[in-house]
Amino acid sequence: MAAVLYRLGRFSFRRRGRVLAAWLILLALLGGAAAAFSGPTTDNFTMPGTESQRALDSLRRQFPQAGGTTGTIVVAAPEGGRLDPAAVAPIVREAAAVPGVLAALDPFQVGAVSPDGRHALVQVQFASPLDKVTDAQRAAYEKAGASVQGLRVEHGGEVMKAEVEIGSTEAFGVLVAAVVLVVTFGSLVAAGMTLLNALIGVGAGMAGLFSLSGVVELSTVAPVLALMLGLAVGIDYSLFITSRYRQFLAEGLEAEEAVGRATGTAGSAVVFAGATVIIALAGLAVVGIPFLSVMGLAAAATVALAVLVALTLLPAILGFAGARVLPRKQRAGKAPGDSGDGREAMGFRWGRLVTRLRVPVLVVAVIVLGALALPARDMRLALPDAGTAAEGSAARRAYDLISEGFGPGFNGRLIAVVTGDDAQATANAAKQAATAIQTTPGVLAVAPPQANPQGTTALLTVIPKTGPADAATEQTVHTIRERLNGIEGAHIALSGVTAIGIDVSAKLADAMPVYLLLVVGLSILLLLLVFRSILVPLKAALGFLLTIGATFGITVAIFQQGHLADLLGVGRPGPLVSFLPILLIGILFGLAMDYEVFLVSRMREDFVHGDTAQQATVNGLGHNARVVTAAALIMTSVFGGFVFMHDPIIKSMGFALAIGVLIDAFVVRMTLVPAVMSLLGRSAWWLPRPLARVLPNLDIEGESLNHRTEETVPPVLTGS
Repeated sequence: MAAVLYRLGRFSFRRRGRVLAAWLILLALLGGAAAAFSGPTTDNFTMPGTESQRALDSLRRQFPQAGGTTGTIVVAAPEGGRLDPAAVAPIVREAAAVPGVLAALDPFQVGAVSPDGRHALVQVQFASPLDKVTDAQRAAYEKAGASVQGLRVEHGGEVMKAEVEIGSTEAFGVLVAAVVLVVTFGSLVAAGMTLLNALIGVGAGMAGLFSLSGVVELSTVAPVLALMLGLAVGIDYSLFITSRYRQFLAEGLEAEEAVGRATGTAGSAVVFAGATVIIALAGLAVVGIPFLSVMGLAAAATVALAVLVALTLLPAILGFAGARVLPRKQRAGKAPGDSGDGREAMGFRWGRLVTRLRVPVLVVAVIVLGALALPARDMRLALPDAGTAAEGSAARRAYDLISEGFGPGFNGRLIAVVTGDDAQATANAAKQAATAIQTTPGVLAVAPPQANPQGTTALLTVIPKTGPADAATEQTVHTIRERLNGIEGAHIALSGVTAIGIDVSAKLADAMPVYLLLVVGLSILLLLLVFRSILVPLKAALGFLLTIGATFGITVAIFQQGHLADLLGVGRPGPLVSFLPILLIGILFGLAMDYEVFLVSRMREDFVHGDTAQQATVNGLGHNARVVTAAALIMTSVFGGFVFMHDPIIKSMGFALAIGVLIDAFVVRMTLVPAVMSLLGRSAWWLPRPLARVLPNLDIEGESLNHRTEETVPPVLTGS
């Protein structure tokens, strides 16, 4: 592996002009394809095989008039007043006139008026699903009732779910990353070059993703996740290779040889670190939920592109920069690792401290991480609703006004879809279903059945007593489904946002063991190949359990229990989004293995080259602590930039990833790992002889490069 990448690095260095031109041309072509073929993203959460999805599919086939997206306009009179039907009628007419609207129901005709007469709900039915509603239609919907005087009018419903916009908040993470790179390298050239390399890679990845969005249904979260990971790993991978290149330059190698060796050693670690991330993300496809599979595959493709950019484009850019990536003190011949005042670098001192106090360090770290994980015992999952939207947003104002006038259950309405062979059988089954649902504990009301023109499909709108995120509502859904199973003569299925959330959670729970077995198993096998050790991969996996437990605990404490919620701008504490745990496990496991590979590969490299196990542990941490610290801070800042977004899914995902990276990098990988490696000593690298003969030697440490007899000369300081 190291020899192949060594040759690739030198080739890219020598042909740097052509390599750079090829990447710029590819970027331009992908950008043009994105502009020409991109399509809209969607918030449709399809889940084949679940009851709620079967209900929606049946509805679209048998009752297309009710298969489009919906809106709810909330009208409220001043405090102490009552609504006049004549004052509400213009709002109904304006809503009905919105392009693409099939019908707008007068609340006084359908009984959608609060008991005190102060609040009313105008139900609006669109012909198209949410992803087909245009911005112009949504804008016209929001204007309905704007001219009415003396009444409060708020616009909510599914139609108000807008696409997640990528804007200035992400730039914050890039800015922090640039500052960290400058401080780490002490060179504007090195920092700018590393950042430019990563931006070209993520630009190509995002352009490629959007060019496919016209033929692939892309969720609104998928591009944000791809951007988040593409930026983070792109900068980190370039950082590791550039750092090793600088080290080889400072040791006296010429620029081309330094590029080759940096690509052969640090590049090997990049390949396998990227592979673990790609495995973890692509493994999301085993869950069987289409939107989650697309998210995972899109992010995996972006990470793969980041690896390819780091291995080809970066050596070319290093060829243009030459030795200008070194700060002046290193150009003057100061030894790597020298702090400048005769003391060892901080990484070496930290390594010696951790290995000397390894037992107390292990005990304290495990206790602290275990305590942070405790809130995770109470974790609840659901799909986000408007109640978690940002304060002051249109969707949140409508949600709160509905709760005020009608109760929280009106925000979590359920839909029972009754399908029979003929109109009479459907009507009889719908009547029985209405009676069974109405007597179910937790149900506030059931609307009269609405049938399609053929009478073969009927809808029953169910209003629970509790809100969509309430645990009691989940129990109500289960009870309703149990009662409906006993009705004969028609097929009855329960759907709605709350029911969909319950089905997502159940499907994810069923898929979790298979997913963990696949991802962790393949990653351990990969690490076994990389490190030729039994204990190192097992240690890496166990350390990840501590990381994910503490991350879940902190995320639950803030986003579900509400601790420090105001500080992070969390609109309203509530359950975590259903797919966050499995997504977080996949992404964090891949990123955790990144730092494991970078740190432990250097430990193994020094061990293979003759150091004792103890000294190799200290050296591995000493040489890489500064770079891993910078990489973790960069990744945290990139993820943290997404915490400022208003979308609750992106906010919670960005926070969980940021805090997970901090915990894994600083507590697990740079503290627990050297402590455990110190305890294991030489046994850390034990591999049974029969297995050693079977496993291929991938040589990521670059041992084969040390046998090369090529002449080396002092580094060229002029640039190329």
